[in-house]
Amino acid sequence: MTARKQYKKIAVGGTFDRFHNGHRKLLEEAFNQGDIVIIGVTSNEFAEKKVNVEPCNKRMNNLNDFLTTKHNNFDISSLDDPYGSTIYESDFEAIVVSEETEPTAVEINKIRQGKGMNPLDIIGISFVYAEDGIPISSTRIRKGEIDTKGHLLK
Repeated sequence: MTARKQYKKIAVGGTFDRFHNGHRKLLEEAFNQGDIVIIGVTSNEFAEKKVNVEPCNKRMNNLNDFLTTKHNNFDISSLDDPYGSTIYESDFEAIVVSEETEPTAVEINKIRQGKGMNPLDIIGISFVYAEDGIPISSTRIRKGEIDTKGHLLK
């Protein structure tokens, strides 16, 4: 029998472009903390402001391929805004964020409280660093500076 996790339903969201070790850390934390993990993936339209992002269906398939070997307690859907279902579904208990996305979680809690919903516990994770001591990011991978594990390519 597996131990009860701290939270029944937990949220995590992102673009998940060029699936890398930072994404893995974010997801591992969500699965360590939550019984059910709801994953929001930035839609093509919402990701338009970023240049050369992989199509949403490819990013969702990458996540699914990575997770199905380890977990069956998740749902992946596309996000058309920064908040997803966290501002509509009151049964979320927590959200896992990176240092970069923590301000969005604070906004989510303001919206939830304005609707009479309980605020989410915010679980922040630190950046995962590449070999050069700079955080791994999809932008750096797209530029060809590093690979998905943070190894320098230039």
